[in-house]
Amino acid sequence: MTQSQEGRGPDKRPETVIDEAAALTEAEEQKVVERLSLRAPAIYAIIKEEGEAELARPTGSLIWSGLVSGIAMGFSVLTLALLQMHLPTAGWTPLVTSFGYATGFLIVILGRQQLFTENTITIVLPLISEGSWAALGSLARVWGVVLIANWTGCIAVALGLVAFALVPDDVARAVIAVSRHYGELTGGEAFRQAIGAGFLVAVMVWMKPGAEGSEFVLITATAWLIALGEFTHVIAGMVEIVVLVLAGELEVMDGLFTLALPTLAGNIIGGTGLFALLAYAQVKDEVRTVDPADGGDPPVGTGL
Repeated sequence: MTQSQEGRGPDKRPETVIDEAAALTEAEEQKVVERLSLRAPAIYAIIKEEGEAELARPTGSLIWSGLVSGIAMGFSVLTLALLQMHLPTAGWTPLVTSFGYATGFLIVILGRQQLFTENTITIVLPLISEGSWAALGSLARVWGVVLIANWTGCIAVALGLVAFALVPDDVARAVIAVSRHYGELTGGEAFRQAIGAGFLVAVMVWMKPGAEGSEFVLITATAWLIALGEFTHVIAGMVEIVVLVLAGELEVMDGLFTLALPTLAGNIIGGTGLFALLAYAQVKDEVRTVDPADGGDPPVGTGL
């Protein structure tokens, strides 16, 4: 036992502090521990716990939360349009207008609403970990309910922007203008560009537990990059699809089968097929799954 440990009970001093910090006070040592970066297994455990909580939520709660989320995502398109309206056309313009895309993501994520692309990693980790049919059924329920609720909200906000004249005519025209880039994509382009968006949203979800106090910056930077890189997002994209349909510039079937469904597939592959599996692969050998009833340590995530 070192001199710094004498006279202190085993619970008085964090065990993770290195011996070189023996000269620190207990309060200083605790601050060191608090500032240590979360290890990957800890992040995995946090997201998995959140996923299990989401899987257990009642269907009615998922519907209302998903509906609000879909409406909120319409503000990403609206803010992007407003910025483009008031800024000159120049090479630097997209660097600024792309920040507008973050509006809906900030409302949804900081407001703890249900966004489908967040769930491509959050509720997938429990399934990967358990690998049971029950977990698969729970995931299918949440995915299906949240996606339909998100899309319903998108339809509602698009109707408000274009059909019900809840914004001035020049703003409505700007919303239609910013939506055209998505409507001009082929199915293959929508799919490929959706993989990047799915991956970036999953990265953001993975980084969020370690970004305490900086969530605003993390979410804004992620959404800005999605917009600047012209990646396609299945929820914000549905707002644009409905806007173009209402403007008479896109057929319903083209919007659904050429744009929405390929984007959905790409987002799932990017978020689940790539990042979620990679995230689990990096921690699977470190995660303890011993049952406490058998006398072992609890699984990672139960005692953080």
